[in-house]
Amino acid sequence: MRIAVVGSGVIGLLTAVECVRATGVSQVDLVDAGPIPSPTATSHDRLRVVRALHRGEPALTFAAAGAHTGWLEVESLVGSRFYHPVGALTAMPQQDLSAALTLLTAIGARAWALSPTELAARYPKIRFPEGSGAVLEATAGVVLADQALAAVAHWLGTRPQVRLHPHRRVVDVTNEGVHFDDGTSLSADRVVVAAGPWSRALVPPTIADELTLWRQSLLSYRPDGWAGLPAVLGLGPAKDAWMMPKPAHSDAPLRLSAASACRPVDEMTDRTTPARWREHLERLFAEVLPDFDPAAVIGCVDGYYLADRTNDGPLLLSNGAVWTYAACGGMSFKFAPQIARTIADHALGRTPRPSGIAAIDTPRIISGTAPVRAGKE
Repeated sequence: MRIAVVGSGVIGLLTAVECVRATGVSQVDLVDAGPIPSPTATSHDRLRVVRALHRGEPALTFAAAGAHTGWLEVESLVGSRFYHPVGALTAMPQQDLSAALTLLTAIGARAWALSPTELAARYPKIRFPEGSGAVLEATAGVVLADQALAAVAHWLGTRPQVRLHPHRRVVDVTNEGVHFDDGTSLSADRVVVAAGPWSRALVPPTIADELTLWRQSLLSYRPDGWAGLPAVLGLGPAKDAWMMPKPAHSDAPLRLSAASACRPVDEMTDRTTPARWREHLERLFAEVLPDFDPAAVIGCVDGYYLADRTNDGPLLLSNGAVWTYAACGGMSFKFAPQIARTIADHALGRTPRPSGIAAIDTPRIISGTAPVRAGKE
């Protein structure tokens, strides 16, 4: 069987890996409009948090229990280190600590609760919402995303059954294969499309209308003396701000953002953060961090992702030989090893190993023509 994968972000790369490892696959073609891995992919970033606790969502918490192991397995396979278990601290009202800790204990996570007094004493550089305690997940961590994608792409490039096709713009995908803007085609028995935020231009209009394009602003912050900080969530007046730490021995800066800096947009344009959104985040973190130093903000960048309006999350479509990961819902990265495994199982006609994410485990079936139409990949 010959498989073509369109898109070299984290889902495309790891789906290609799963196809390479499968029996009965003679060739895997990985295609991207830019370099491989794609630096414009939503997943091509410095830091991504991998944590289990999703408050109020037991199903996602149970699914996330496998994320830690999944990333360790990817590291082992490609022979490179990019996952760092720095921990994750989720602030919440003190009365909610017991339920959150019980949920984490049920999935076997190493975690413990901190009272408001303990929290303030342990993390004096952070101003937590009044009355907040926190749950600390010891095994949660961060992935150095750009390093991970580069390592996986390199591993794929060394496999004899893999063909890389960078700088090839796809204009159509059918059940017979992939068609390029220069009039040439690439035949395949199965096609997986994982084009990230470009997917809205590649699916039928009826599906595109169900997808929301989101734009998120993030500050890069490099203060002095912040070693050993975990990922921190639940900050700010709205309790929707978060911080991603830099792992030891990494030159990556902290990343600061909030749900309030995420807004729906009509189209992707540039990645330069508008002044008002940068100022919004700087004001917010001046409240969260008592010693916040605007001079330590070394940059601000915007990213994009698609979400299915029905579940505000991911969407997997199927039509014959074509499988399209049409929306990531903003949470693909942490679950990427599980999602890629399940997509590969679907595409190869195997009994899918469940990812724990309903929209992936039970894809939407589209009848008629292939789900991808002419457009930019």
